[in-house]
Amino acid sequence: MCGLCGAFAGADHWTSGGAAPEGVMPAADRRARAALANEVLGLYGLKLDEWAGRFTLRSHTGKMSLVDHFGAIWPEAERMTRRPCDPLDPSLLDRLEARRGG
Repeated sequence: MCGLCGAFAGADHWTSGGAAPEGVMPAADRRARAALANEVLGLYGLKLDEWAGRFTLRSHTGKMSLVDHFGAIWPEAERMTRRPCDPLDPSLLDRLEARRGG
């Protein structure tokens, strides 16, 4: 999908609601969530950015995908990397903890 088409698509998802009266998460909140997700996604060679009310997921090889909401990030990460991407995997959480020095 081109960027212009993606800008007009809907982004209704429970992870986006409650942040504002109209149910649209403010850009600062999306950027903060992307920063947290990048701690995990970086271990898979991926990076998430906030763009035009959505997220862009990029791989280190140049693949890019527009993601409408937070719930779609992990399935898309699995599609891009062709391997399971589980943000709650105990071994992954151990690696994150080790990175933080804890």
